Amino acid sequence: MKKKLLLDVAIEHMKSTTFFNHKKNALKKNTKLKNYNINPFILNYLTMIMDGQVTAEALAKSLYYPRVLGPSLNTTFGSNTQKMCVEIGLAKPSILPGMDIEFIDKIDKRKKYCQLKSGPNTINSDDVDPILDKFDKLQKRARTNAMTINNNDLIIGVLYGDEQSLSSHYLKIDKKYPVHIGSDFWHRITGFKGFYSELNLRVNDLVTSLTNDDFLHTGCKMLEAEIDASNILK
Repeated sequence: MKKKLLLDVAIEHMKSTTFFNHKKNALKKNTKLKNYNINPFILNYLTMIMDGQVTAEALAKSLYYPRVLGPSLNTTFGSNTQKMCVEIGLAKPSILPGMDIEFIDKIDKRKKYCQLKSGPNTINSDDVDPILDKFDKLQKRARTNAMTINNNDLIIGVLYGDEQSLSSHYLKIDKKYPVHIGSDFWHRITGFKGFYSELNLRVNDLVTSLTNDDFLHTGCKMLEAEIDASNILK
């Protein structure tokens, strides 16, 4: 697939999944009071720091905005991008347990078994040893089954960022198994140098062309109405 066509397909996929679903959930799931686990001990505190008073509007803002604009969108972006890589033919679901996708590296021409991560700070210290242990076991299993897999074939693929932004946890993994991030990862999976930068530019163009219909305000008002109808602030 030529680079322009691949970019077109990728952008359309992002538009119809990540961005469309984000807006849909913002106006459906996230406007329901039952979908929030509210801590009664900090309930009034949240409203006070939001608006300086205990009101349904203040509580709605303190609940709704972090939910809609918070880290869940980044998680959704990661899972949708994984699906996109498979659906448009850049990769296949991995046959190895614990790995997300597999693909032929367009730089070294070897098959890569890849765990995908959204960004450069998406794991903590407790994740490092389990990941290394998982990769070590996969290598042993490969040798037992006469599969030709070396350390460089078991990788972490980080969808955005650069080497300088990688956390110390990723750097620890990178000492034994490669962590390919941002432009390096996208070059390897697409075969096009500069694909990452061009994809970023196309996403920015897409975002500026989208109509938001003021869904943040609309959704927050819908949640406020549910709070008003409840006894939560009484």
